[in-house]
Amino acid sequence: MTATLGAFVLGTPDPPALADFYRALLGWEEAERGPEWVRLTSPEQERPSLSFQLETDHTPPTWPQRPGVQQMQAHLDLRVDDLEAETRRACALGATLCEEQPQKDVRVLLDPHGHPFCLFLPGA
Repeated sequence: MTATLGAFVLGTPDPPALADFYRALLGWEEAERGPEWVRLTSPEQERPSLSFQLETDHTPPTWPQRPGVQQMQAHLDLRVDDLEAETRRACALGATLCEEQPQKDVRVLLDPHGHPFCLFLPGA
């Protein structure tokens, strides 16, 4: 048997709202929607997909990490062609640019529900 990545899932207090943010950011299509679960897929391929599940007690991770608070256990890396333009677009859609940035060709942002994600240039 061979295992393949089927989906990456983010917990959130509002799956439809967070899915709408990523649908607009990525240009992906909605494959499934309910009040507690939403799944997005790329127009080019069905899998892996990006899903959002209801977590009523969701605690957003902290960036940068520090002791005693919710740690970031995973994040999305999104390759972009124009770092500044895509950072502005992500912020216009509801993301927040983090104050601390790890390197010049990567931008760390928080989605509307506090999950960190990175925009990066090819080769970064």
